[in-house]
Amino acid sequence: MDGLLDAQMQNAMLAARGTASTSRPNGAQSPEQMRKTAEDFEAVFLAQMMEHMLGETTESTFGGGPGESAFKSMLNEEYAKVMAKAGGIGLADSVMREMLALQEGGAE
Repeated sequence: MDGLLDAQMQNAMLAARGTASTSRPNGAQSPEQMRKTAEDFEAVFLAQMMEHMLGETTESTFGGGPGESAFKSMLNEEYAKVMAKAGGIGLADSVMREMLALQEGGAE
């Protein structure tokens, strides 16, 4: 599952650089696209954090079995998405500011 989160993190970083969007000049993103990218980045970060935080719990969330780790990971990802959309820890706002600054600097 870590490979999936690593791929999501890489996609979020590429999108943050503006390379994932070609709908505007120089790969620039609209503010709505930037907000989504920033929230996606925060969600991946929060999912990683929760994975480490909850990974060592002894309580069996889904009754045990071989698929529990996969379901636990997916549950953490969904929790993280909801948290990021609701404001999260403020990381999306910081990422958004940096993306805007980079985009404005590249427009000159």
